[in-house]
Amino acid sequence: MGDMSNSDFYAKNQRNEGSHAAGFGCTVMELRSLMELRGAEAKHKLQEDYGEVEGLCKRLKTSPTEGLAGVQTDLDKRKEIFGKNLIPPKKPKTFLQLVWEALQDVTLIILEIAAIISLGLSFYHPPGESSGQVCGAAAGGVEDEGESEAGWIEGAAILLSVVCVVLVTAFNDWSKEKQFRGLQSRIEQEQKFQVVRGSQVIQLPVADIVVGDIAQIKYGDLLPADGVLIQGNDLKIDESSLTGESDHVKKSADKDPMLLSGTHVMEGSGRMVVTAVGVNSQTGIIFTLLGASTEEEEKKEKKVKKQDGAAAMEMQPLKSAEGGEADEKEKKKVSAPKKEKSVLQGKLTKLAVQIGKAGLIMSAITVIILVLYFCIDNFVMNKRPWKQECTPIYVQYFVKFFIIGVTVLVVAVPEGLPLAVTISLAYSVKKMMKDNNLVRHLDACETMGNATAICSDKTGTLTTNRMTAVQCYVGDVHYKKIPDPGVLPPKSLDLLYYAISLNSAYTSKILPPDKDGSLPKQVGNKTECGLLGLVLELKRDYQTIRNQIPEEKLYKVYTFNSVRKSMSTVIKLPDGSFRMYSKGASEIILKKCNQILNEVGEPRAFRPRDKDEMVKKVIEPMACDGLRTICVAYRDFPRNPEPNWDDENNILNDLTAICIVGIEDPVRPEVPDAIQKCQRAGITVRMVTGDNINTARAIAIKCGIIHPGEDFLCIDGKEFNRRIRNEKGEVEQERIDKVWPKLRVLARSSPTDKHTLVKGIIDSTMVDQRQVVAVTGDGTNDGPALKKADVGFAMGIAGTDVAKEASDIILTDDNFSSIVKAVMWGRNVYDSISKFLQFQLTVNVVAVIVAFTGACITQDSPLKAVQMLWVNLIMDTFASLALATEPPTESLLRRKPYGRNKPLISSTMTKNILGHAVYQLVLIFTLLFVGEQMFDIDSGRNAPLHAPPSEHYTIIFNTFVMMQLFNEINARKIHGERNVFDGIFGNPIFCSIVLGTFVVQVIIVQFGGKPFSCHPLSLEQWMWCVFIGLGELVWGQVIASIPNSKLRFLRRAGQLTQKDELPEEDVSEENQEIDHAERELRRGQILWFRGLNRIQTQIEVVNTFKSGTSFQGAGALRRQSSTTSQTQDVTNVSSPSHVSLSNAISSPTSATAPPSTGHPSCERIP
Repeated sequence: MGDMSNSDFYAKNQRNEGSHAAGFGCTVMELRSLMELRGAEAKHKLQEDYGEVEGLCKRLKTSPTEGLAGVQTDLDKRKEIFGKNLIPPKKPKTFLQLVWEALQDVTLIILEIAAIISLGLSFYHPPGESSGQVCGAAAGGVEDEGESEAGWIEGAAILLSVVCVVLVTAFNDWSKEKQFRGLQSRIEQEQKFQVVRGSQVIQLPVADIVVGDIAQIKYGDLLPADGVLIQGNDLKIDESSLTGESDHVKKSADKDPMLLSGTHVMEGSGRMVVTAVGVNSQTGIIFTLLGASTEEEEKKEKKVKKQDGAAAMEMQPLKSAEGGEADEKEKKKVSAPKKEKSVLQGKLTKLAVQIGKAGLIMSAITVIILVLYFCIDNFVMNKRPWKQECTPIYVQYFVKFFIIGVTVLVVAVPEGLPLAVTISLAYSVKKMMKDNNLVRHLDACETMGNATAICSDKTGTLTTNRMTAVQCYVGDVHYKKIPDPGVLPPKSLDLLYYAISLNSAYTSKILPPDKDGSLPKQVGNKTECGLLGLVLELKRDYQTIRNQIPEEKLYKVYTFNSVRKSMSTVIKLPDGSFRMYSKGASEIILKKCNQILNEVGEPRAFRPRDKDEMVKKVIEPMACDGLRTICVAYRDFPRNPEPNWDDENNILNDLTAICIVGIEDPVRPEVPDAIQKCQRAGITVRMVTGDNINTARAIAIKCGIIHPGEDFLCIDGKEFNRRIRNEKGEVEQERIDKVWPKLRVLARSSPTDKHTLVKGIIDSTMVDQRQVVAVTGDGTNDGPALKKADVGFAMGIAGTDVAKEASDIILTDDNFSSIVKAVMWGRNVYDSISKFLQFQLTVNVVAVIVAFTGACITQDSPLKAVQMLWVNLIMDTFASLALATEPPTESLLRRKPYGRNKPLISSTMTKNILGHAVYQLVLIFTLLFVGEQMFDIDSGRNAPLHAPPSEHYTIIFNTFVMMQLFNEINARKIHGERNVFDGIFGNPIFCSIVLGTFVVQVIIVQFGGKPFSCHPLSLEQWMWCVFIGLGELVWGQVIASIPNSKLRFLRRAGQLTQKDELPEEDVSEENQEIDHAERELRRGQILWFRGLNRIQTQIEVVNTFKSGTSFQGAGALRRQSSTTSQTQDVTNVSSPSHVSLSNAISSPTSATAPPSTGHPSCERIP
């Protein structure tokens, strides 16, 4: 869309100005200019130019009540004249662009240059016949058997392999991009909207909405197009995505009827006529001006998301003095971009940099040694003069040395790492789709594997969200099942019938079932559907009343929101007086009742002690059966003086209770099992719900979140706030720390409570590992909590657009058990990367050492540049494909989460890497130095430039590759399991890659010839190579038998990325929360702790050596008190040499160390 400049746009629209002729009473440009107005100005323009909304509808040929007829030709015409409702995305990068990007890799560029120089020089022959004698040993053997003509092959082969690597990289990027686009379009198709067509309310994909459609808007919607409000109840819109103002804007048909696309409905409901779609809507115009690149779109989305957060935070005034601060923080976060690096990526980047540095140093040393050796040997020992005509030959030698050096670097740098991560994540995301997880942010998938806590909603996630009324209390009688209508007092029955039918959103309906024998379909708000179901069971039809009193005739509606927790509707009776019907949570409505209908349907007094009795005798028994209790009430008002409807407190009072209904929402059958799996996997499940405490507890027991007789907390929002706030009403982290570890059920919670709880758990420093929290949410008010959480899950079916917008993963089936699948996939990603690392690092270590020592001792790397590149291709690209696509198994759920500060390479992995490296090095060096005697062949050492490939070096290369192939099978297990073949056939990709590599290797060795520096091998030699490779599997079993505790020194080796505890983002965020005075104070503390830390570390080490126990628990130094933990990052940065050791020996026992002692280590001397 960026391709179309604005002038084109206007030109195109100018052509459409003839659309009056096309039969519509207004043009695109007129409607666009109308939508740019706000408030009274817009209202005035509507009246003047169009004759109110009705006039506008007439001009657009639509009916405010029945909508468009829905005839296809009409819809197509509208799309042609007024545009379609989509904003075209930017063109994706072409394959060639991606190839160009892949070529930017520094190591590849160096290789290309070296190869070109090598190519150029290989065509140069020094003049004169006697060059062999003149340039001495340097040129020896060049002329043998006309081999010099083949000198160009090496350069060409390197270039060819570079091309291979580039194409593979580009292809991977391309498929990743394609998958991501597929995901985006899938997310976009998910969004549907309610539109009235031909008097029927239907759900349409947003892209199908046209100008003139009548759209029904309700709480939680993200508006898909611009429109003018026809009729609204209590409508409040968050326009921050367009204006940046986070205050909610009240909309009404008579004051400010303009609704804009991309804004969120925060309260209320209504109907609007669509006036502008796609690029002509306000959001579309902004995108056009931006050139609407996809990146911008994403940035905008993120910005919108952030602002929603700020808005939603303010949506409900925080009940504390801290409120302002919280908003400030939120606003600060608005400016910060969303942090893209996940825990894993942080650790990997760090690791890659470390390995790269090591490789660079090794390759530099290799080149220097080779050059020095050559110069000393030729010019010092043999005292040869440097002759002009010999220069190119010497340079050719230097280029060869340089190529060897670069090859060492290429092998050392694990380019496969980012690739493995990408493949693993992309593969997981694709498969997670099948498991009903729609991942919006790639890194969420891997973060989920580290989750330690899940805060779940009750309704719809743990339960089926099919509400049915099963008990009721009417006319002083508690019916355990729904009674026959004849038994109830007629007056009460009539009131109940009207109260439920009118005082519920007209979008809530019960439709006949799709298939015979299945349950009726519930559309809209499920609780209301439960009540409407009660009306139907009482042999009445709610639709007849709704037809008599359509939505426009409702006098005033107080919609449901999280503060009111009730909904009320006022109607005007025929005699001019008013009646208000209310419904809501029973304890809230009953507090406002001072009368109740008796057994004949007449109101009688309802005193406080009657209320208490009602709670004990009716509400609690219902709640203990796991029912949600709803109270229905009404109140009459005189016609004059007309009440002040804005004075809510007085209006919603002095009610008369009609009945109490108990609504059942059964637990999903698969949930208890899923929760048990979570608990086994070390994940705490907490239920956060708006329901009554007894209902919540009953459901929690059914789900297995709590078991009778356990010492866990089930509290409601009031009690929670009492426990976590100090006298001033501020939330204190220490107080939260006393509550959250035991908290399992939080009932009657407000969105703020949910946010506070999530933030409290994440910020807690009580436990050694920072908690990683996942949250599920479906309502608009869950936005802040979803955003604060490490992973936010939104409900795909019941979720509002606002919640989906704030989430990381959308559960397409709203089911808790899908979260468990997400955990499994997340852990699998982490394990896949570890498997790949274990394999890759073994190859790296071996290849680098072989190339380095070989070069130093024999002046020539036993593994040639092209061979190295082939090894690099196997171990990077193919291995990442093979190991990153291992499917997850249930066993992943039987271990505890890794946590943020566990090193990427565990001690078991370090043991495997070093163990296998030792095996491979011993064999390769044996072959290098005594191989020619073992196989009775010519030695390949000290071969001259351009010498033909030797059998000797070919055997070394072949053995090396065979060992890697069999070690790839070993790498499938990283926790020291014995059976490495377990489930190997479940992964066809792995099998085909291993077999494919083997076949290609045979071809390279037998027919590769000069380019690959290979000499065909006999069958016996092949058997030996494969036999040595098979030894890897046996050796793997030997390594697995060595207990880790015997290898104490490995603890440090595994701690490669320990400093990476918090991403830099978090450090800056922490700092934002500290004022200057505290910072000064802290500076003193840091110096003091740094000194203390050094002493403690030294004492700890001394003690450990004294006691001879394994390095345990110096972690106690790290979590001394909350102060240390705050200085943690700073200490890490400032004195790495000491901290790295204290970190290296940290362990979970730390939490037990007494905080007061100066030398915690002394407490644990055995």
